[in-house]
Amino acid sequence: MKRMKGMLGRTLMLFAALLFIGIAAPGVVVAGDSGGNVQERIAPVGEVRLQGQPPVEMASAPAQVEEEAAELQAAPRPERKDYPNIGLSSRAIVWVLAQMHLFFGALVLAVPLFVLMIELVGVFTGDERYDDMAHEFMKISLTGFSITAIFGGSLALALFMLYPDFMGYMMHVFGAQVLVYALMFFFESFFLYVYYYGWNAFRYGNLKWVHLTLGLLLNASGLTIMVLANSWATFMMAPSGVNEVGAVVGNIWEIMKGPLWNPINLHRFIANIGFGGAVVGAYAAFKFLSTRDPDKRAHYDWMGYTSNFIAILAFLPLPFAGYWLMAEIYAYSQQMGITAMGGILAWLFIVQAVLIGTILLAGNFYLWSGMSRTDGSERYKGLIKIIAFVLVVSFLIWVTPHTLILSASEISLLGGSHHHILGPLGIMPAKNIAVNLMLIATFLSFQLYRRSDKVATVRWAPLGNALLIGVYVAAVANIIFLGVYYGYFTNTVYKVGSSVAQVGTTLVVIIFGLLIDSLMFKNARVLPSHWGRIPDRSQYALFALPIAFTWLMALMGYVRSSVKTHWHVYTVMKDNSPDNFIPTIGYAGNMITLVTILFLLCVLFMFWVANLSGDKQAKPELAAGGEA
Repeated sequence: MKRMKGMLGRTLMLFAALLFIGIAAPGVVVAGDSGGNVQERIAPVGEVRLQGQPPVEMASAPAQVEEEAAELQAAPRPERKDYPNIGLSSRAIVWVLAQMHLFFGALVLAVPLFVLMIELVGVFTGDERYDDMAHEFMKISLTGFSITAIFGGSLALALFMLYPDFMGYMMHVFGAQVLVYALMFFFESFFLYVYYYGWNAFRYGNLKWVHLTLGLLLNASGLTIMVLANSWATFMMAPSGVNEVGAVVGNIWEIMKGPLWNPINLHRFIANIGFGGAVVGAYAAFKFLSTRDPDKRAHYDWMGYTSNFIAILAFLPLPFAGYWLMAEIYAYSQQMGITAMGGILAWLFIVQAVLIGTILLAGNFYLWSGMSRTDGSERYKGLIKIIAFVLVVSFLIWVTPHTLILSASEISLLGGSHHHILGPLGIMPAKNIAVNLMLIATFLSFQLYRRSDKVATVRWAPLGNALLIGVYVAAVANIIFLGVYYGYFTNTVYKVGSSVAQVGTTLVVIIFGLLIDSLMFKNARVLPSHWGRIPDRSQYALFALPIAFTWLMALMGYVRSSVKTHWHVYTVMKDNSPDNFIPTIGYAGNMITLVTILFLLCVLFMFWVANLSGDKQAKPELAAGGEA
């Protein structure tokens, strides 16, 4: 156990190092800039006063602004005729290419992250099964790197052809940073191929640490690519380092470090890991169902469990990262926030609730099915029914809309646009209660699964269980109280504050649960686990996860892009193309479904290629006449 504890500590340290490289390392401010000067130049466009500081002085006259803008090269103002017309919707073409590139980019950035973690676990435990599993995960995603490059190149070509003025402005703003982005692809490709093809050549002894270093450098390159690309997306939503007319007045760091950059970095980092775990889990399910060999079924059962563990573990903190992102969007521009959650896009968050609920229900179902692998799981079957009840009720509350699209006669029968009983369940306090209870229930499922093959031997185990039950009961009561009292009986400002306390309560449950279990089950008696002894129906939950993840990512991409409304770069460069409006929800739903199907077809191709490499045709036997 000491060995495992040390291994876990080192793994967490490496994970934290990767996060630091991806988010914090690019943040080295250029020396020589005073704090006040940097703060003034990085201030979001249109912000005239920072809390605790005097108002920023504005230009004395429009003529002065125009003169300075001319000197600094303001953002272009293209007209309708400046956009090439190719007979097809330029936005639709870019939409498909960009979303496919983002799907595969997320996959190929995420898989090496947890592959490195799994390989490190194999080093510290001495179990080569971890090494073999990590190698197979990399084999699955290797084709994805080529597909990512194909869609990335196609996207760049489409953007420069269809939106030349916009791309010219972005190249002007980011300058040499674009060359750094391209250079990082060469580094990533080099480390990728040496890391994968050198797996067996650097498998033991000191050479294994060389291999791990290659994996670390591969992930550092990939995360750098991610944060550089994120800076372009967040600049379009919340430009910084430019003045009111888009002229560059800051250095490259001030341009990158906009108010939404770090929230997007964290959100995508976590989401990519969950997404990657879901996709490789589908591969494990496919291999499990396609074989009857007990050893292979045991291997792919274990592989599927590991994938689901990665996906759900990454998914649990994801709503909190999304909450931070939306809070920063509201802080930057209330109009953008209202457009996202109170305007035309508000109904999409009901669809989001359906997809997130699908992910949580599928993940929980797989954990419950996986408990059949151990003989000690019988003691927890009663709790599974309670967890299922909480999940379903919370899910129904989460998908309850606040307002309905009704005819005049329906409104008359209902007595108004809001249902007198279900209406209160449609606002955010009820949904905050629901989502936090679903996350706590999911963590409890995971906790019961981890306990199902162990018997605690410490004398204080009954006290520890009682303490843990008390924490769960107190947390649930606190989440419900905060949501009901501050959500329905106090001023609106307290609703936001109470939601932060609800998030903190959920995190306390997760941290305290992990701490209690790590101490209680130290030197525990381990019951035998029968890998491969899991119902076939459980594997379909692993198929559901990547489908829901993919649709959800595309949906949120549509929301994030649409909050800019008719701007290429919000408040700086207007979009005057024929597509300068928010697409209708029906049209967007069709596009999202299209890219989801295309991605899943490409994933099936990846699975086929990975499976093809393990097949070997038998040599034909010669017939009597010497012919095959």
